[in-house]
Amino acid sequence: MADAVARILRTDGDHVTAIPGLSLHRRKAATAPMHCIYGLGLGVTLQGCKQVMVGEEVLTYAPGQSMVTSVDLPVISNVTQASVARPFLGIMLTFDNTLVMQVAERMQLSQRMKDDGFRPITVQTLDTGVLDALGRLVELLDEPELLAPIAPLICREIIVRLLSGAHGPQLLHIVTAGSPSQHIAKTVAWLKQNFHRVLRMDDLAVNAHMSPSTFRQHFRAVTGMSPLQYQKQLRLQAARQLMLSQNVDASSAGGLVGYESSSQFSREYSRLFGEPPQRDIKRMRLQ
Repeated sequence: MADAVARILRTDGDHVTAIPGLSLHRRKAATAPMHCIYGLGLGVTLQGCKQVMVGEEVLTYAPGQSMVTSVDLPVISNVTQASVARPFLGIMLTFDNTLVMQVAERMQLSQRMKDDGFRPITVQTLDTGVLDALGRLVELLDEPELLAPIAPLICREIIVRLLSGAHGPQLLHIVTAGSPSQHIAKTVAWLKQNFHRVLRMDDLAVNAHMSPSTFRQHFRAVTGMSPLQYQKQLRLQAARQLMLSQNVDASSAGGLVGYESSSQFSREYSRLFGEPPQRDIKRMRLQ
């Protein structure tokens, strides 16, 4: 599998493929920790090693392991093992929440949900069936005329295998109708689309069918942070992307993501990323 991906990737970077949701990743050296958002999906390291920090928890996954993210989550991620001779190689496949829910319903898995605590990111031994399906998905990149009819079937197979395997109990938390984790997952999805709006905690709690205190408790259990902290991370990461990819100046970027005060935006940006906006963007472009 690593050889197949290495043949496709000749340069470092995050490479989007013709298959929706599938991206391939290569690094020839270890990287500095990077703030990013992991969406619902599967990550597999084929060569090298990667580390992900979720709140105060540090997760490491290497070849032979799989990482599943059950809800959109701000994390700090970095490659810890890579070299020119043996670069880091990885695969990420994101899923549509509705599709995961439909597959779980057809498999009649909702009643199997365990009462163990929810974890938004889990690392498990890589299932051989999942690896085989990922291999067939990557091979499809050489047969573009077959992508449209076959790729969705393989993606659905991967979801079935994940739901049936070690990652299943955690995925079921966010697709089981009426569960607290599902209500929080819906709130997270709404926040991702509306992070620039003024946040009213009572409204979020009502929409999640919880009291404000219960809502805050469950939100922190799922994401590792409060709703306001989550919104702040979304805003700051969106502003960083605007400045990096569209050359938007810091003041305009802050306003576009919902900040009314440029000084507050600069302070919170520096607190999260370690440097003021202009200096941070200049450093990233030199990397």
